[in-house]
Amino acid sequence: MPEVIVVGAGPTGLLLAGDLATAGVSVTVLERRDDHISNLSRAFGVHARTLELLDARGLADRLVATGTALGELRLFDRATVHLGRLPSRFPYLLITPQYNVETPLLERALKAGAEIVHNAKVTGLLQDATGVTVSTEGGSYRAAYVVGADGFHSSVRHALGLPFPGRSVLKSIMLADVKLAEPPAQTLTVNGVGDAFAFIAPFGDGYHRVFAWDRRRAVPDDEPLALAEVAEVTRRALGTDFGMDEPRWLSRFHSDERQVPAYRTGRVFLAGDAAHVHSPAGAQGMNTGLQDAANLSWKLAAVLRGAPDRLLDTYHAERHPVGRTVLRSSGAIIRAAMIKSRAGRALRNLAVRLALSVPAIAAKATGQLTGVGYAYPAPRGAHRLVGTRARDTRLGDGVRLYEALRDGRFVLIGDADVSGWEDRVRVAPPASPGGLLVLVRPDGYVAWAGADAALLRGVLPALAGSPTPR
Repeated sequence: MPEVIVVGAGPTGLLLAGDLATAGVSVTVLERRDDHISNLSRAFGVHARTLELLDARGLADRLVATGTALGELRLFDRATVHLGRLPSRFPYLLITPQYNVETPLLERALKAGAEIVHNAKVTGLLQDATGVTVSTEGGSYRAAYVVGADGFHSSVRHALGLPFPGRSVLKSIMLADVKLAEPPAQTLTVNGVGDAFAFIAPFGDGYHRVFAWDRRRAVPDDEPLALAEVAEVTRRALGTDFGMDEPRWLSRFHSDERQVPAYRTGRVFLAGDAAHVHSPAGAQGMNTGLQDAANLSWKLAAVLRGAPDRLLDTYHAERHPVGRTVLRSSGAIIRAAMIKSRAGRALRNLAVRLALSVPAIAAKATGQLTGVGYAYPAPRGAHRLVGTRARDTRLGDGVRLYEALRDGRFVLIGDADVSGWEDRVRVAPPASPGGLLVLVRPDGYVAWAGADAALLRGVLPALAGSPTPR
């Protein structure tokens, strides 16, 4: 019997499964689709914080080689978010299709020992004091914990009977994969003119992904879509259709803003689009889900090794506010892009340029957009570093911090006795001598900091579980 069942083999579920298996947790992934990674997914951008998390898993450099790095994002007119100033090894937005993210995550999960069951559509679940039984069309499975990472139409969320409050923001968004006779000069091309909006990004295989929206025509998602309609709306928004032709996929979808009230219900958790969905503005959807997974995985592993159950409550406490902020920020961007009047758009452009010219505002906006600016609540009296994102740094042994995190353990920067937790805590010398001890969580946030090694040993059971008997 697996210790954890993950429902959904998208990026969120695969990162979570790989983390758990790397930590020695037996994990089974239930996926309703067959054994095939689709190239029709909508996500295209990988932000700096997500790349840092992938770096901590040894996957970032491989992924970076598949895409194009953008050092700045132009939102409206000349309003630009400069990513090159980010305090990160990855000061850019990486443009690469979602399947390039899923492939290495899948390989890592399988190599670590995760089991993936395809064609396993979840039909129900029942939890009790000792575990959760998940029913599928092909049989039932049982585990100590279940994570629903199964997207917007989450079967796990429906089985729990949880509400998904929110609303549709944009209806009848057109999506097309096409070849362009005259590709745009910019890697990422986007503009809105009030009644039309278009976004174009390269696939990397000769095709481009086009998102287009027409205020004048709101039709059901199942309404047939012709290339001529996509081209016409693109011309209105961008001034040209770039000679689009040879469509290999045409579809419509709608964009919702929704968030489940509780990310945890007993022994069942929700992550990624199963917990929150929002507009594609800012390319934050897949990134937020991957960061959910990195936050939850080490906590599940720790509790299965004896850490108190209350550690799992911090998943909702830390990630629900982040999801809420993403909903608000992406919603603000898309609503600004939808302003209809010419005067309103001109005022928007001026206001955004002025706001981004203020360093403090620009830094906060960039930090939220890329994920590097989020911090988690710290206990009363904790050191000021606790809950903050740990910046990558060269340690005293010459290894970078995020390289040291690659085996899934905590990293203790400093010299202290961690006997009993050696399999879960790696001790690394600081680059320069000092009395401060800093314990970095497997997800790259500071778990504890202080000068008293005895206090460190006192908090380890609550963070990493029971010590290993000698």
